[in-house]
Amino acid sequence: MTDRLLVRTPEGAVFSFSLASPLVRMIAMVVDLMAISAAWSVLVQFLSLAAAISTDVYHFVEIVGYFVLSQGYFLVMEGAYGGRTLGKALCRLRVVDADGLRLSWSQVIVRSVLRFVDGLPAFYLVGGVSALLSPRAQRLGDLAAGTVVVSEYSEKMPDAWEVQSQMFNSLRACSGASARLRYAIGPEEAALAARALGRRDALEDSARAEIFATMAERFRTAAALPPEAVEGLTDEQLTRNVVSILLGR
Repeated sequence: MTDRLLVRTPEGAVFSFSLASPLVRMIAMVVDLMAISAAWSVLVQFLSLAAAISTDVYHFVEIVGYFVLSQGYFLVMEGAYGGRTLGKALCRLRVVDADGLRLSWSQVIVRSVLRFVDGLPAFYLVGGVSALLSPRAQRLGDLAAGTVVVSEYSEKMPDAWEVQSQMFNSLRACSGASARLRYAIGPEEAALAARALGRRDALEDSARAEIFATMAERFRTAAALPPEAVEGLTDEQLTRNVVSILLGR
């Protein structure tokens, strides 16, 4: 079993996802079952009106109603809210396509249909064993639908102080270069570069080098940076110095 899912696009870019552990998924499932139980306790008050017609009708409506509610909850939540349910949202989990593509309704339906099998014989034993044995922590519904459950994290915007170089910033000595950078590079690009710096240790070496090479080239050409100001700097150091200029105090 691995705790990372690497997805390589046709363009060669590699995206890394953190796979959710079976334990966290179980906690999310408990939250979802509690939400279903709460909704059912309200709905059953209305269904009890069927008992006035017939006890058999009431039991039939009760069985069908709970099945529709329990299955419809996961189907609607995961399909309409980007692979999240209440439990997954609280645990910061999301269902995604195993190849990094957009989650489709057909995948959501397959996962929902096989959830009953994963729940056998009780307490999701089949699904739990499958997740423990699968290299990607996939239950049977995930294997059939081609999906995985990944962990998300709230990415905070790095503070300018965090990305400032502790060494001399040669760009600060070039007032013209600093002014051109502020004119040519918008806040969206500056924020993107700051996030890349904040996540650099989580990138593969090849992806890290490629990303910062692209950014450094963009900064060099956009602001016509003088050679003496960037001489001896690596692409990552140049990016750090530029972000320090754009977001610094």
